[in-house]
Amino acid sequence: MQSNLSSFSWFARKRLAQERWGGIGPLLARAGRREDYRNRDEWGYPTAPNASWQDRIGALMPVSYSGIILLICILVFLLSLVARGFVYDYLVLIPHFVVERPWTILTHMFVHFSFDHLFFNMLFLFFFGMELERRVGGRKFLQIYILSGIVAALAQTVVTSGSMVGMVGASGALFGALGCLAIIAPEIRVLLFFVIPMSIRWAVVVFALIDFLFMGSADNIAHMAHIAGLFVGLAFGQMMKNQPQFYYR
Repeated sequence: MQSNLSSFSWFARKRLAQERWGGIGPLLARAGRREDYRNRDEWGYPTAPNASWQDRIGALMPVSYSGIILLICILVFLLSLVARGFVYDYLVLIPHFVVERPWTILTHMFVHFSFDHLFFNMLFLFFFGMELERRVGGRKFLQIYILSGIVAALAQTVVTSGSMVGMVGASGALFGALGCLAIIAPEIRVLLFFVIPMSIRWAVVVFALIDFLFMGSADNIAHMAHIAGLFVGLAFGQMMKNQPQFYYR
Protein backbone atom coordinates (compact mmCIF):
# COMPACT_ATOMS: atom_id res chain seq x y z
CA MET A 1 0.00 0.00 0.00
CA GLN A 2 2.83 2.33 0.90
CA SER A 3 4.46 1.59 -2.46
CA ASN A 4 1.25 2.41 -4.35
CA LEU A 5 0.89 5.71 -2.49
CA SER A 6 4.49 6.60 -3.27
CA SER A 7 3.96 5.80 -6.94
CA PHE A 8 0.79 7.88 -7.02
CA SER A 9 2.59 10.77 -5.34
CA TRP A 10 5.43 10.59 -7.87
CA PHE A 11 3.07 10.52 -10.86
CA ALA A 12 1.01 13.35 -9.36
CA ARG A 13 4.09 15.52 -8.99
CA LYS A 14 5.19 14.68 -12.52
CA ARG A 15 1.74 15.47 -13.91
CA LEU A 16 1.64 18.77 -12.02
CA ALA A 17 5.03 19.70 -13.44
CA GLN A 18 3.89 18.84 -16.95
CA GLU A 19 0.76 20.94 -16.55
CA ARG A 20 2.71 23.83 -15.13
CA TRP A 21 5.23 23.96 -17.93
CA GLY A 22 2.95 22.57 -20.64
CA GLY A 23 -0.27 24.03 -22.00
CA ILE A 24 -0.83 26.56 -19.22
CA GLY A 25 2.84 26.67 -18.30
CA PRO A 26 3.65 30.12 -19.74
CA LEU A 27 0.77 31.68 -17.82
CA LEU A 28 1.77 30.02 -14.54
CA ALA A 29 5.41 30.82 -15.14
CA ARG A 30 4.65 34.49 -15.67
CA ALA A 31 2.45 34.54 -12.59
CA GLY A 32 5.23 32.92 -10.60
CA ARG A 33 7.70 35.50 -11.80
CA ARG A 34 5.40 38.34 -10.83
CA GLU A 35 5.16 36.92 -7.33
CA ASP A 36 8.91 36.46 -7.23
CA TYR A 37 9.50 40.06 -8.25
CA ARG A 38 7.61 41.19 -5.17
CA ASN A 39 10.10 39.37 -2.94
CA ARG A 40 13.03 41.59 -3.80
CA ASP A 41 14.90 44.44 -2.21
CA GLU A 42 15.02 47.98 -3.57
CA TRP A 43 17.74 47.05 -6.07
CA GLY A 44 15.89 43.99 -7.36
CA TYR A 45 17.80 41.25 -5.54
CA PRO A 46 15.80 38.31 -4.13
CA THR A 47 15.05 38.28 -0.41
CA ALA A 48 13.36 34.86 -0.41
CA PRO A 49 14.94 32.16 1.83
CA ASN A 50 15.64 29.94 -1.21
CA ALA A 51 17.55 32.62 -3.15
CA SER A 52 20.80 31.43 -4.75
CA TRP A 53 24.13 32.29 -3.18
CA GLN A 54 24.92 34.58 -6.14
CA ASP A 55 21.75 36.56 -5.49
CA ARG A 56 22.48 36.67 -1.77
CA ILE A 57 25.91 38.17 -2.45
CA GLY A 58 24.29 40.64 -4.83
CA ALA A 59 21.83 41.63 -2.12
CA LEU A 60 24.69 42.31 0.29
CA MET A 61 26.82 44.16 -2.27
CA PRO A 62 24.50 45.45 -5.01
CA VAL A 63 26.17 46.79 -8.15
CA SER A 64 24.64 50.07 -9.27
CA TYR A 65 25.22 50.63 -12.97
CA SER A 66 24.12 54.24 -12.61
CA GLY A 67 26.75 54.63 -9.89
CA ILE A 68 29.41 53.12 -12.15
CA ILE A 69 28.44 55.49 -14.97
CA LEU A 70 28.63 58.42 -12.58
CA LEU A 71 32.11 57.37 -11.48
CA ILE A 72 33.31 56.94 -15.08
CA CYS A 73 32.06 60.42 -15.99
CA ILE A 74 33.94 61.93 -13.05
CA LEU A 75 37.14 60.07 -13.97
CA VAL A 76 36.90 61.16 -17.62
CA PHE A 77 36.36 64.76 -16.47
CA LEU A 78 39.49 64.55 -14.32
CA LEU A 79 41.37 63.05 -17.27
CA SER A 80 40.26 65.96 -19.46
CA LEU A 81 41.88 68.37 -17.01
CA VAL A 82 45.32 66.88 -17.66
CA ALA A 83 44.90 65.42 -21.17
CA ARG A 84 42.27 67.53 -22.89
CA GLY A 85 43.72 66.93 -26.34
CA PHE A 86 43.57 63.16 -25.96
CA VAL A 87 39.98 63.24 -24.71
CA TYR A 88 38.92 65.57 -27.53
CA ASP A 89 40.62 63.53 -30.25
CA TYR A 90 39.53 60.06 -29.11
CA LEU A 91 36.39 60.36 -26.97
CA VAL A 92 34.43 63.36 -28.28
CA LEU A 93 31.89 62.77 -31.07
CA ILE A 94 32.62 65.02 -34.06
CA PRO A 95 30.02 64.52 -36.83
CA HIS A 96 32.61 65.12 -39.56
CA PHE A 97 34.75 62.23 -38.27
CA VAL A 98 32.02 59.85 -37.09
CA VAL A 99 32.83 57.27 -39.80
CA GLU A 100 36.52 57.32 -38.90
CA ARG A 101 35.83 57.24 -35.14
CA PRO A 102 32.60 55.26 -34.71
CA TRP A 103 33.37 54.42 -31.06
CA THR A 104 32.80 58.07 -30.15
CA ILE A 105 29.06 57.47 -30.62
CA LEU A 106 29.35 55.66 -27.29
CA THR A 107 32.26 57.40 -25.55
CA HIS A 108 30.99 60.97 -25.98
CA MET A 109 28.27 60.42 -23.38
CA PHE A 110 30.91 60.01 -20.65
CA VAL A 111 32.70 63.28 -21.51
CA HIS A 112 32.04 66.65 -19.84
CA PHE A 113 34.50 69.52 -20.21
CA SER A 114 32.98 71.95 -17.70
CA PHE A 115 32.22 71.37 -14.05
CA ASP A 116 28.67 72.73 -14.24
CA HIS A 117 27.84 70.44 -17.19
CA LEU A 118 29.18 67.46 -15.25
CA PHE A 119 27.50 68.48 -11.99
CA PHE A 120 23.99 68.93 -13.35
CA ASN A 121 24.11 65.83 -15.54
CA MET A 122 25.37 63.70 -12.65
CA LEU A 123 22.74 65.20 -10.34
CA PHE A 124 20.15 64.22 -12.93
CA LEU A 125 21.67 60.72 -13.14
CA PHE A 126 21.75 60.37 -9.36
CA PHE A 127 18.05 61.10 -8.93
CA PHE A 128 16.41 59.80 -12.10
CA GLY A 129 18.93 57.23 -13.29
CA MET A 130 19.15 55.47 -9.94
CA GLU A 131 15.38 55.56 -9.52
CA LEU A 132 14.89 53.95 -12.93
CA GLU A 133 17.53 51.33 -12.15
CA ARG A 134 15.84 50.56 -8.83
CA ARG A 135 12.56 49.96 -10.64
CA VAL A 136 13.68 48.02 -13.72
CA GLY A 137 17.01 46.51 -12.66
CA GLY A 138 20.59 47.15 -13.67
CA ARG A 139 20.73 45.36 -17.00
CA LYS A 140 17.49 46.85 -18.29
CA PHE A 141 18.54 50.31 -17.08
CA LEU A 142 21.87 49.99 -18.87
CA GLN A 143 20.09 48.94 -22.05
CA ILE A 144 17.77 51.95 -21.91
CA TYR A 145 20.56 54.37 -21.01
CA ILE A 146 23.08 53.27 -23.65
CA LEU A 147 20.57 52.86 -26.47
CA SER A 148 19.04 56.28 -25.72
CA GLY A 149 22.49 57.85 -25.80
CA ILE A 150 23.45 56.17 -29.07
CA VAL A 151 20.19 57.07 -30.85
CA ALA A 152 20.49 60.63 -29.52
CA ALA A 153 24.02 60.90 -30.90
CA LEU A 154 23.03 59.53 -34.30
CA ALA A 155 20.07 61.91 -34.54
CA GLN A 156 22.22 64.93 -33.70
CA THR A 157 24.88 63.75 -36.15
CA VAL A 158 22.30 63.57 -38.94
CA VAL A 159 21.05 67.14 -38.40
CA THR A 160 24.60 68.50 -38.08
CA SER A 161 26.15 66.35 -40.80
CA GLY A 162 29.72 67.36 -41.58
CA SER A 163 30.01 69.65 -38.57
CA MET A 164 33.37 70.00 -36.85
CA VAL A 165 31.74 70.96 -33.55
CA GLY A 166 32.26 68.24 -30.96
CA MET A 167 29.40 66.62 -29.09
CA VAL A 168 29.79 65.64 -25.43
CA GLY A 169 27.62 64.84 -22.45
CA ALA A 170 25.13 62.30 -21.12
CA SER A 171 22.04 64.41 -21.80
CA GLY A 172 20.61 62.19 -24.56
CA ALA A 173 20.93 59.08 -22.41
CA LEU A 174 19.51 60.89 -19.38
CA PHE A 175 16.49 62.09 -21.34
CA GLY A 176 15.89 58.46 -22.24
CA ALA A 177 15.92 57.50 -18.57
CA LEU A 178 13.56 60.37 -17.77
CA GLY A 179 11.15 59.39 -20.56
CA CYS A 180 10.99 55.76 -19.46
CA LEU A 181 10.46 56.74 -15.84
CA ALA A 182 7.64 59.12 -16.81
CA ILE A 183 5.74 56.21 -18.37
CA ILE A 184 6.28 53.50 -15.75
CA ALA A 185 6.17 55.77 -12.68
CA PRO A 186 3.86 58.72 -13.48
CA GLU A 187 3.19 59.20 -9.77
CA ILE A 188 6.67 60.71 -9.27
CA ARG A 189 6.70 64.44 -8.62
CA VAL A 190 9.68 66.66 -9.36
CA LEU A 191 10.82 70.23 -8.81
CA LEU A 192 11.21 71.69 -12.29
CA PHE A 193 14.30 73.93 -12.31
CA PHE A 194 14.47 73.16 -8.55
CA VAL A 195 11.49 75.47 -7.96
CA ILE A 196 8.22 74.43 -9.63
CA PRO A 197 6.55 71.24 -8.31
CA MET A 198 4.84 69.09 -10.95
CA SER A 199 4.40 65.50 -12.06
CA ILE A 200 7.26 63.90 -13.94
CA ARG A 201 5.07 63.61 -17.05
CA TRP A 202 4.44 67.36 -17.16
CA ALA A 203 8.16 67.94 -16.62
CA VAL A 204 8.87 65.79 -19.68
CA VAL A 205 6.37 67.85 -21.71
CA VAL A 206 8.04 71.10 -20.62
CA PHE A 207 11.54 69.82 -21.46
CA ALA A 208 10.36 68.58 -24.86
CA LEU A 209 8.72 71.93 -25.68
CA ILE A 210 11.87 73.81 -24.73
CA ASP A 211 13.98 71.61 -27.00
CA PHE A 212 11.54 71.95 -29.89
CA LEU A 213 11.42 75.74 -29.52
CA PHE A 214 15.20 76.17 -29.38
CA MET A 215 16.10 73.57 -31.99
CA GLY A 216 18.38 75.14 -34.59
CA SER A 217 19.45 77.98 -32.31
CA ALA A 218 23.10 78.84 -31.71
CA ASP A 219 23.10 77.98 -28.01
CA ASN A 220 25.52 75.03 -28.37
CA ILE A 221 22.94 72.60 -26.95
CA ALA A 222 22.14 69.36 -28.80
CA HIS A 223 18.35 69.77 -28.72
CA MET A 224 17.76 67.05 -31.32
CA ALA A 225 19.78 64.63 -29.18
CA HIS A 226 17.53 65.42 -26.21
CA ILE A 227 14.37 64.78 -28.23
CA ALA A 228 15.69 61.55 -29.76
CA GLY A 229 16.85 60.18 -26.41
CA LEU A 230 13.52 61.10 -24.84
CA PHE A 231 11.55 59.23 -27.51
CA VAL A 232 13.67 56.10 -27.02
CA GLY A 233 12.94 56.20 -23.29
CA LEU A 234 9.23 56.77 -23.89
CA ALA A 235 9.17 53.78 -26.25
CA PHE A 236 10.85 51.56 -23.66
CA GLY A 237 8.43 52.73 -20.99
CA GLN A 238 5.44 52.05 -23.20
CA MET A 239 6.64 48.50 -23.86
CA MET A 240 7.30 47.85 -20.18
CA LYS A 241 4.41 49.48 -18.36
CA ASN A 242 1.97 46.58 -18.78
CA GLN A 243 4.54 43.82 -18.38
CA PRO A 244 5.45 43.49 -14.68
CA GLN A 245 7.76 40.56 -15.40
CA PHE A 246 10.22 43.05 -16.88
CA TYR A 247 10.53 44.90 -13.59
CA TYR A 248 13.78 44.20 -11.78
CA ARG A 249 16.34 41.71 -13.00
